[in-house]
Amino acid sequence: MHSDDYEVGMKLFVELQPPPEVLEDVAAAVSALPPVDGLHPSSREEWHVTLVFLGEVPDDTAEGLRERLAAEAARHPPLRLAVRGAGTFPGDTARANVLWAGIEGDLEGLSALVAGLRRAARKSGLRVERRAHVPHLTLARSGPPMDLGEQRTALAGLGSPFWTAEDIRLMHSRPGEEPRYRTVATWRLG
Repeated sequence: MHSDDYEVGMKLFVELQPPPEVLEDVAAAVSALPPVDGLHPSSREEWHVTLVFLGEVPDDTAEGLRERLAAEAARHPPLRLAVRGAGTFPGDTARANVLWAGIEGDLEGLSALVAGLRRAARKSGLRVERRAHVPHLTLARSGPPMDLGEQRTALAGLGSPFWTAEDIRLMHSRPGEEPRYRTVATWRLG
């Protein structure tokens, strides 16, 4: 396990990081999109698959949380995944705020991992969302909702080679700072 110093009151989330060659394919597809006023692309350094958002984690919860997340990671085998297609949040492309690239492959294993991580977080006293997990890479955001149908259609053929996700990372989200995300801990799957 890799670990950095923990800071009190950090906003944390758990993610999977696609390898550089996969992100190259995504970057090539995104660079071909025409620019749209009001649509703000995410930087390549921000592309990841969020597994569970933990929010603000109190200092007295942090160590137990990390132990539970590490134990949960060990229960799940590595995952074969690929980036495929695109979507928007919400799904109505005429009034969307987020453009994303989809994930395919071992989605059953990915869902089991997400469910286990959510349980580990709840056992640590954290409130986590219960809605369905939609695995994706956030490519761009807009302030007011806008029509992203053209961008979604242009990315419909996006596809990367499959890769094996072998670890997960606990990340600190630091809006307004560089880098925006900092790794707190890394755990191997399996």
